[in-house]
Amino acid sequence: MKQFIKSKQLKIILIILVILAGIVMIAVKGFNFDLKYQDTQRVELYLQTEFNNADIKQITNEVFGNQKVMIQKVEVFEDSVSITTTSISDEQKNNLITKINEKYGTELTAEDTQVENIAHTRGRDLIKPYILPFAIAVIATLVYLGIRYYKLNTAKVLAKSIGILLLTQILLFSVIAITRIPIGRLTIPMVLLVYLVTLFVMTNRFEKNLKNKEIEEKKEKGKKK
Repeated sequence: MKQFIKSKQLKIILIILVILAGIVMIAVKGFNFDLKYQDTQRVELYLQTEFNNADIKQITNEVFGNQKVMIQKVEVFEDSVSITTTSISDEQKNNLITKINEKYGTELTAEDTQVENIAHTRGRDLIKPYILPFAIAVIATLVYLGIRYYKLNTAKVLAKSIGILLLTQILLFSVIAITRIPIGRLTIPMVLLVYLVTLFVMTNRFEKNLKNKEIEEKKEKGKKK
């Protein structure tokens, strides 16, 4: 019993430490947003021919080094390329154009190539489309749990469910902040996965508690007879 209590205390301490570390990391560095959602700079180059992203990637690796780079084909005939990265200096732009001209025989010039500034996407704008559907799903889940496990005391079931769901999501974002996992297109699936796993674990525990409750009620009825 003492070992169980110590194990539970260690888990609580670990959870608190992870959340505190996550809060500190968010306060100091914020979340690590994917390149697509950061302040970036972009150039679009008309190559006049089809191309492979791998070839462009090789050139951008030489020009931008360790900078994150996003390459996209544009236009109907996919003969233009959009290159987005954290920042593009004049030297990098000149070097990029020189290598593109050498590779594809184009006659691009630095003077005619504009570097476009792209503003970052706010976190709230990223999650805004999912707030209402997620809220509806959570409310529906809580209603089901309250009805299904009313014998366990609806108020306690709802309080415990809300607390656990909130805690697991806070833990998730703390881990994301600490490990610097980029916030992007995979973030919402991660949130949903954690939500579903938490829901599965909770319902299993509630089911066990309900069965134990029903067994106790049967025993009580048997004693009365």
